[in-house]
Amino acid sequence: MGGTPTEDSVPGDQVDQVITASRLLVGIAARSMAAVEDEVTVTQLRALVVLSTRGDLDLRGLADAMGVHPSNATRLCDRLVAAGLVVRRDNQNDRRHLVLTVTSRGRAVVDAVTEARRQAVGDVLERLAPERRGAVVDALAEFARAGGEPAPDDLRKMGWPDHS
Repeated sequence: MGGTPTEDSVPGDQVDQVITASRLLVGIAARSMAAVEDEVTVTQLRALVVLSTRGDLDLRGLADAMGVHPSNATRLCDRLVAAGLVVRRDNQNDRRHLVLTVTSRGRAVVDAVTEARRQAVGDVLERLAPERRGAVVDALAEFARAGGEPAPDDLRKMGWPDHS
């Protein structure tokens, strides 16, 4: 974006408009945590989402999926286990590693946050003129693809739920 503008340069006002829209989405994400903020932190929620969508993992798998050091994942899981949101159990295939599983209570936390986000986004979409809704959704889907968001088929292959 810096340097000399080219024919393919994106005008600054377009960038600013997308940043404004992103603030709305970040605000929705932040508000969706309100119902569970007494139970989990944002990082703990990320761990619960990873375990809920990818299935049982060992500590290294969770750390890799979250992009954190294994010692951080260990401390994080200690707190989630103490809160009754995750259980540790022996791995039947490799006794050297424990498996982490989300409890029904942990899944309920993820579901509550997800539903709050879906409701808030739905409310915003309802305020759009019906004839513009499709264009906005298509543009956001294209934006996500351009930014590297995996396609729905790829998400399913990775164990993420289909919300389409």
